[in-house]
Amino acid sequence: MALFRTLSAALVGIDAQPVDVEVDVYPGGTERDFIVVGMPDTAVKESRQRIRSALANSGFHVPSQTVTVNLAPASLRKEGAGFDLPIAVAILGALGHAPTRHDQVLVGELSLDGSVRPVRGVLPVAACAREQGARAVIVPKENAPEAAVVEGLQVYGVGHLSEVIGLLTDPARFQPDLPSAAAAPGTEGEDLDFRDVRGQTTAKRALEVAAAGGHNVLLIGPPGSGKTMLARRLAGILPPLTLEEALEATRIHSVAGALPGGQGLLRSRPFRAPHHTISDAALVGGGIGMPRPGEVSLAHHGVLFLDELPEFPRNVLELLRQPLEERAVVIARSQMTVRFPAGFTLVAAMNPCRCGYFGDPTRECRCTGAQIQQYLSKISGPLLDRIDLHIEVPAVPFQELRTRNGGAGSAEMRQRVLEARKRQRARGFVNAEIPPGRLRELCPLDAAGERTLEQAVKRLALSARAHDRILKVARTIADLAGVEEIQAKHVAEAVQYRSLDRSYWS
Repeated sequence: MALFRTLSAALVGIDAQPVDVEVDVYPGGTERDFIVVGMPDTAVKESRQRIRSALANSGFHVPSQTVTVNLAPASLRKEGAGFDLPIAVAILGALGHAPTRHDQVLVGELSLDGSVRPVRGVLPVAACAREQGARAVIVPKENAPEAAVVEGLQVYGVGHLSEVIGLLTDPARFQPDLPSAAAAPGTEGEDLDFRDVRGQTTAKRALEVAAAGGHNVLLIGPPGSGKTMLARRLAGILPPLTLEEALEATRIHSVAGALPGGQGLLRSRPFRAPHHTISDAALVGGGIGMPRPGEVSLAHHGVLFLDELPEFPRNVLELLRQPLEERAVVIARSQMTVRFPAGFTLVAAMNPCRCGYFGDPTRECRCTGAQIQQYLSKISGPLLDRIDLHIEVPAVPFQELRTRNGGAGSAEMRQRVLEARKRQRARGFVNAEIPPGRLRELCPLDAAGERTLEQAVKRLALSARAHDRILKVARTIADLAGVEEIQAKHVAEAVQYRSLDRSYWS
């Protein structure tokens, strides 16, 4: 009878918790006497078939013995095939083929031939290993750049089970993977330039305001007016990711299995554009078993683009209200509560009616009044109230389509956005995230601005939330202008961005 222990980790939200992999091997029994306990899911239970074949095909003779695997703590649910490698190493250690090492964390899936396959969530596993005082992590070769992001930890990328045993037996023959040189901060869609969009001066200005203050945007216009082109260029004028933002965004993508193979840190802000057939769990996170992050979390520190907004199921859209307000998603289960960050900029696009031509001066709308209202009613008032900028995107006249001057380009717009963000950093908040208790302090109005805001609130019957959002947008417009006190013209422009919904939803 032999007992052996290795170290691994289990994913919980976007973090990882340490797991002890204990293996007890004793004579007698058959191949069926391979028991895994400690709240394993189906993928972990199926590891016994993969591990036996991997051991045999890697040249290790495994006699028919009883194998008991305990994944501790037993109260923590274990999911995925990442426990294959630590279990296999623990079995070989119990049989005398591997030395005892309690300063290394292992994770990886095994193929039947013994090769090590990549798994999701390696970045939080590596972070957990460092927090627990581990010296090194052994991970699949494809995941090594991801794990190497964590400082103060030796990372060994391996491609085969036999390589792992060689590393444990004679570590002097192996060198840890070095983190790749940090890539220069980049921007998602930096090859997409606003100069390519003809006309739409008002929409471009609104998107610049949105980028400068982190505000949400709704684009309304007929088909072919350029809504999607505009939305896809927004990420290109956002500030580059900071190291802290890149680490958090990479961790989310790692847990979701959405990080490209061989990539370490994300270098550009995410841009997510889910189809309108998406389920509620895919949008905000959840699913069977351990909850996974959804599209709103994958867009964290970036842009979430919802095209054809009324085509999304209403119950799915209503789930956006919590992340838009709290910039996070909380998913409750009977045995756990998981919190996923969801600080994204929402860009939604829609037609004004089902045929798309309501209010268009050149095309006749074929929808009845009842059909138009039914179409627009899919967007609820509370959701609409959480979108700061409502922008009309009309069809572009022929003369503007043929012009060679596309107006301001992305580089010029980005520079203005960076200057505005610099002013906001000095205050400690991006404008869209200014807490209510600091609004009066950080958004001072001159006398004319105060009168303009009062008139707008009374005339448009704005809610308290709309009042606060107009004030935040006006703060951003003033920042773009380089002034500290918000003036009447800044308030008037912000009010203009909130009045379009009255043309359609009233």
